[in-house]
Amino acid sequence: MRRFAVIGLGHFGSSAARKLYEDGHDVIAIDINKNRVQDIKESSSQAIVADVSERETLEAIGINDVDVVIISLGEKLDASILVTLYLKEMGIKEIVVKAITDDHAKILKILGATDVVFPEKDMAIRVAERLSSPTVLDQIEFMEGYSVVEIEAPKSFHGADLISADIRNRYGLSVILIRKKGEGGEVLVTPKATDKIEEGDILVLLGEDANIEKFKAVS
Repeated sequence: MRRFAVIGLGHFGSSAARKLYEDGHDVIAIDINKNRVQDIKESSSQAIVADVSERETLEAIGINDVDVVIISLGEKLDASILVTLYLKEMGIKEIVVKAITDDHAKILKILGATDVVFPEKDMAIRVAERLSSPTVLDQIEFMEGYSVVEIEAPKSFHGADLISADIRNRYGLSVILIRKKGEGGEVLVTPKATDKIEEGDILVLLGEDANIEKFKAVS
């Protein structure tokens, strides 16, 4: 179990706090808004009303004892920058910050944020990619330059087993699993070379983004 502090309980912050708490982690939820703090009391280990613009407040809360701090202060760019600086100086090893603009993100990184997220931008990109490539059901960045993609099996692969499809050598992608067609269909985790790809199957692939883009063009 890890210990988290979530500063700012808007939609992103409160959702993150609730999920972490549901997963069994110790979560301190912090916001200056009393109503937001009240709403999350049952879904956090500790809910605190506080103005974190002062370093002394962070120290009094016991922020030094947490493993990860998530900062989600909405449009308050100056506040998120200041809090990031305080946390870095206090020795917090993992600082995740919600950014508003690219320049905001650059400043946060310079000041010590270990991870900068753009929830709205990332979601918009995922929706746009799904709409532009209807066979792509979802795509998640695995690490820089690599992603995991969930994609409907191209027609040219229907009836082929993994040996003849040869996706690894032809496209540089690993087939992590195959979800067989139909609701409640069988899921083949680390499928065998003899497993067949049928019409309606969903392939989950891992590889370089450039190779994934090539595979998306396969019909």
